[in-house]
Amino acid sequence: MLLTDRSSLPILRLVALAILFCLGIQAAHAQSEMATVHIEPRIRSSPSAKFGVSSSNTIRTRVDLVLVPVTVTDAKDRIVVGLDQGNFQVYEGKQPQQIKHFSSEDAPVSLGVILDTSGSMATKIDRAREAVQEFLKASNPQDEVFLITFADMPHVVQDFTQKAGDIQEGLLYAKPKGSTALLDAIYMGVDKMKEAKYQRRALLLISDGGDNKSRYTEREVKSLTKEADVLIYSVGIFDRKFASREELMGPALLTEISEVTGARCYTLDDSKDLPVITRHIGVQLRNQYVLAYRPNNARDDGKWRKIKVKLTLLPRSLPQLRVHAKTGYYAPSQ
Repeated sequence: MLLTDRSSLPILRLVALAILFCLGIQAAHAQSEMATVHIEPRIRSSPSAKFGVSSSNTIRTRVDLVLVPVTVTDAKDRIVVGLDQGNFQVYEGKQPQQIKHFSSEDAPVSLGVILDTSGSMATKIDRAREAVQEFLKASNPQDEVFLITFADMPHVVQDFTQKAGDIQEGLLYAKPKGSTALLDAIYMGVDKMKEAKYQRRALLLISDGGDNKSRYTEREVKSLTKEADVLIYSVGIFDRKFASREELMGPALLTEISEVTGARCYTLDDSKDLPVITRHIGVQLRNQYVLAYRPNNARDDGKWRKIKVKLTLLPRSLPQLRVHAKTGYYAPSQ
C-alpha cells in the first residue's frame, strides 16, 4: 500500500535500512529457548567532529551538556538503526530540550566486565567465559576493557586494556568458590570507571544470585549508579527454585540498577543462553544513538533531574518501537 504523505518517505527509507537483531530475546523475563543469532555489526565511516566526536573517535562534551546514549528496539527486542536527530525529542521533567549534538556513529566505549565467581557458578563458569568472549567479539576493536571477578570480595583481575586476549587470560584463573559480594563488585566497577579515557562508559555484569556478602548497602550502590553516568548491563542466571531470599530478590535488584542507567537486565533459566545475550549487548553498544543537550534549567542545585526520550515524526505504519535511555541525572552542586 502506498503512502500519500510524501514527507514520511525519507524516514521510511531510513527505517527500511534498519538492522534488526536477536529475534525473540525478551529483556528482564526468564525463558528457556532462544533463537540462533547471526550478528553482523554495521560498517560505518569515521565519525564527524561536528557531532561531538574527535578524530580519535572519543566523544567529548562540554561540562554543561547532558549526554544521553539511546538504544531503540522493536517489540521483539531487535535493534533499530537508521533514525536521525529529527526522530528524537528529549524532555527534562516536563520541559522539551533542544538537542545540540547527535551521533549514531560506532565510537569506542570504556567497558568493564564484572563476573560472579562465587561457588554457585561452578557449573556455569565455562558458559560465562564463552559469554564474555562473545561480548568482546561484538565490541569495537578500539574499546578499552577491564575485568573484575567477585566472590567473597571483588578483585580487579585485569586493568583497562584494548587486547581481548588479556581479558580471556584473566578469565582462565577464575575458580568459583565462596559467597556473593554483588553490590561491592558493582561499586568497584563504577569507581574503576573514573580511570576511563572515553566519555561513553558501560559495565557488563554476569551473576547467578543475589547479594549475601557485601559491605556496601543496596541504597549506597543505587545512589552511586545514579550519579556515575555509566550504563550497567546485567545478566542474571537464576534457578526456577530460589534457595534464599537474596536470590529471590536478585532479578528485581539487577533490573532496577540497570534500567535507571539506561541499560538492560536479562534474566535467564539456563546458562547456555549466556553467549547469545552478551553478544546482543555488545551489538547494542555499537548501534546506539548519542544525544546531547544543554539543560534549560541552569541552576547548580544538585537535584535529581528526570529525563525522558521519545520518538517523533515516525509514520503510523511502523510497528511500535521502544526507547531505552537513562532516567535522569544529578545536577551539579555549587
